[in-house]
Amino acid sequence: MKFKFYTRPDCPLCVEAEQMLRLVAEDYAVEWETFNIEEDDEIHEKYMLMIPVLERNGEVVLYGKIGYIDILEIIAC
Repeated sequence: MKFKFYTRPDCPLCVEAEQMLRLVAEDYAVEWETFNIEEDDEIHEKYMLMIPVLERNGEVVLYGKIGYIDILEIIAC
């Protein structure tokens, strides 16, 4: 399963969410591409109050505090 992962520098929730992605990826086929929202004005405006954001197929599936179980629930669907 592939995700887009929206983040920004100095974001503790983003660091935690990426750690959760790495843990899930140890047991499941999960891939993600990381995007820094501060590098794109449109994405920054869209997600600045939501990050971290996980998006799949153009749809936001998780945002804010993202935990291990949250990610498992998404990949189980």
